[in-house]
Amino acid sequence: MSLGARLVRRDNSRQRIHKFGWATAAHVFALVMMCASMLWTPLAHAQSDTDAIETIAVQGNQRVEPATIRTYLTLREGDPFDPVRMNRSLQNLFATSLFADVNIVRQGKTLLIRVVENPIVNRIQFEGNKKIKDEDLNKEVQLRARIVYTRTKVQQDVEKILELYRRKGRFAARVEPKIIELPQSRVDVVYEISEGPPTYVRRINFVGNEAFSDGDLRGAVLTREERWWRIFSSSDTYDPDRMNYDRELLRRHYLQSGYADFEVISAVAELAPNRENFYMTFTIKEGPRYKLSKVDVDVRVKDLPKSLVESAVIPSAGEWFNAKKVEDTNDAVVEAAGDAGFTFIDVKPEVRRDPATKTIALTYHVVDGPRIFVDRINLKGNNVTIDRVIRREVILVEGDAFNTAKVRRSKQRLENLGFFKEETVKIDNNPSDVTPDRTNLLVTMEEQPTGELSFGVGYSSASGALFDVGFRQRNLLGKGQDLSANFSIAERTLQGSLSYTEPYFLNRRLSAGVDLSATRQNYQDEAGFTSNNYGATFRLGYQYNEYLYQRFSYQFSATKLTGLAQSVSQAIREQSGQALTSAVSQTITYDRRNNIIDPTRGFYVQMSTTLAGLGGTERFVNAGGGGALYMQPLEGWVITSRVSGSYVVGLGKALKVYQRYQLGGDNLRGFRDFGASPRDALTLDALGGDWLALASVEVRVPLGLPKEAGIKPRIFSEMGIIGAPKDLVNLGTIPLSYSSKPRGSIGVGADWQSPVGVISIDYSPFIFGAQSFDQKQRFRVNFGNRF
Repeated sequence: MSLGARLVRRDNSRQRIHKFGWATAAHVFALVMMCASMLWTPLAHAQSDTDAIETIAVQGNQRVEPATIRTYLTLREGDPFDPVRMNRSLQNLFATSLFADVNIVRQGKTLLIRVVENPIVNRIQFEGNKKIKDEDLNKEVQLRARIVYTRTKVQQDVEKILELYRRKGRFAARVEPKIIELPQSRVDVVYEISEGPPTYVRRINFVGNEAFSDGDLRGAVLTREERWWRIFSSSDTYDPDRMNYDRELLRRHYLQSGYADFEVISAVAELAPNRENFYMTFTIKEGPRYKLSKVDVDVRVKDLPKSLVESAVIPSAGEWFNAKKVEDTNDAVVEAAGDAGFTFIDVKPEVRRDPATKTIALTYHVVDGPRIFVDRINLKGNNVTIDRVIRREVILVEGDAFNTAKVRRSKQRLENLGFFKEETVKIDNNPSDVTPDRTNLLVTMEEQPTGELSFGVGYSSASGALFDVGFRQRNLLGKGQDLSANFSIAERTLQGSLSYTEPYFLNRRLSAGVDLSATRQNYQDEAGFTSNNYGATFRLGYQYNEYLYQRFSYQFSATKLTGLAQSVSQAIREQSGQALTSAVSQTITYDRRNNIIDPTRGFYVQMSTTLAGLGGTERFVNAGGGGALYMQPLEGWVITSRVSGSYVVGLGKALKVYQRYQLGGDNLRGFRDFGASPRDALTLDALGGDWLALASVEVRVPLGLPKEAGIKPRIFSEMGIIGAPKDLVNLGTIPLSYSSKPRGSIGVGADWQSPVGVISIDYSPFIFGAQSFDQKQRFRVNFGNRF
């Protein structure tokens, strides 16, 4: 047999062996599996019966019912002991926050649930806090009495308290929670607070500024560097929210000066290693300064006169671009169009920059706006003030056509109430969910204390050293009513008063009130007598519209002159005894000031008349009028011009000295009280005049001082003219010294909100028109403090 034949036969033998081996293995495996399946079924049934849960037991619970605990389990009686489902049940129980510890174990055929319940909070206490009140801290923490205590909630509360202190500028504050265990699974939670020193802003730096110095930019932001005079201010402590607002203030500052491409690249605050000081750095990019190449108006509203819109446009070509003037023009155009009956308009300013020429072409597109109506007006933040007090100041009501000018005026009316913190009143509009032509107004505010209990000490050039005590609540019971009482005693004055005002009498735009007063004023130095006056005044005022207001009043008073010496003027000595005055008055005011508390723009005009003789012993009539104009030509500069005039005439009876007008002192600086009035030529007692005219111009001058310094310097010029007492002139029995020539003064002054109170100082180095019998007073000071 050849070698090739042997190899082939050997290969065939191997194939037969392989085929036999695999077949045998397959038969053996199938036989084993069949036997195993026959034996597995009874074994499985036996094992399932052995591992089934017969009972679920709960231990350690005191308040939580066992049935409640079982609802969180994913296992039930009869289920097998499944480790996965047991672990899921454990997680469910921990997620309830009802338990400090949970353990699930198997004991035979029983599933045992052991729990340790979290205690119930009995009360929350704060210790060591002086700068933040308990009620403010309670608003931040989530733990409350009678809820379940957990360590997680405590840690979260600690972080919230620390964050509140950081906002107050105290980054060194520490909070240590203490748990006091009580019977019946209760605990007291005590937060021990170490407030630490305030973290001041030591330095504010600016990088990239060329147009403005660091000092100018520090005056533009709200945050201030630490200085000794800011002991009553928190603006020199670090607040991250305030720093973000400073970025916006910088942007506004540059946009108002023509830098339309300005941006704040970064704002960084670095905490010193001692954790007591911050160093703030603003990195900015100024960009070029733009001028207005042209200002145009494009009116696309039917029947709306273009001249009406053009008269409301504030900026003009050739001026530096000012974003604030652009916004003011938007409001002015909407307001002017609204007053003319065009409610639904929209103003879209188009700004086209030309970097090559550094100019901006500004076009105001006045188009038909969407017809939107007010659906709902919601209020937020008024915890004390009731809703109707706020709603009556909002000009719009549900169903009215939406008007941005009325929204702005409503915001100003709410701010003028004085019930809310500065710059916290906001009116936002959000689309209604009902229909697209409806909007909801959300009025948000943050209330401030409106009650005052004050004690005051001070000095006045007119009254001397003084002390007073007073109470006032400007928002009585949250109803907007004003109640005040005051008592003051000074070297030359004794006064007590009680006043009450209901601003919306009978739920109408009627302001009603009553004033009770008792005053004793010593005029011995000026006129040789002491005046004792007791009176009551009843007031009723009506608001015709947004700007026109009229008030009527009735006054009944008793006045008696005492302390008359033999050397006093005969004209005054003849007026001894008591006089009863029954008088009705009216005052009408047209007011267009932008703010009644601290106006910077606008004007007001006022006229008043008084008629005495409806009862009582006195018969006279007087009339007066005046007004003021406020202008702000530059930022920080406020020019105020005032004029006024009054005239009084007796009706068949001679006028009393206290019914005439006096010139000098508060109404004409540079002269003493009554210092420029007609006098008895022999006794030099001031007798007053029948008419009076006053005019003044005052300029508030910014000196670059920080706002927190509280110093408001001014330059003033005043002039006054007073008429003679005609009845005494006609009588001719008393020698008189009088002159109807103008008197005036030019001077400087300042108001300083000092740590000990407001100090007002005026110095009049230039006095003109003074007569030989006048009494000058170049330096005048008033100061005092209410606390």
